[in-house]
Amino acid sequence: QVRLAESGGGMVQTGGSLTLSCVASGSTSSIWRMGYYRQAPGKQRELVASISVDSSTNYGDSVKGRFTISRNKARDRVSLQMNSLKPEDTAVYYCKADLKIGGRDVWGQGTQVTVSS
Repeated sequence: QVRLAESGGGMVQTGGSLTLSCVASGSTSSIWRMGYYRQAPGKQRELVASISVDSSTNYGDSVKGRFTISRNKARDRVSLQMNSLKPEDTAVYYCKADLKIGGRDVWGQGTQVTVSS
């Protein structure tokens, strides 16, 4: 019922900025939290940032102070503003929606972010 469409990935130099966007469609009222995870080659997928219906946010330790997640009023779109990017931020970034029913989740297709030195 819920589908996620991601955009905004690309290549930037160290210290640059990039903004990711994730738009949800379908039964968006069933979403209670949206956010981003990322996965680099050879590493486990990790939380980047998330925002819940009550507007509470969580950030991975490695991105605190550099990334900011926000959500629109309709609560069907999240944006991830990434500043002061580092090569270590290079990964595929996946949007994720956590649904209210049964702890289900929905994943976006992923978008590549590459930060060069």
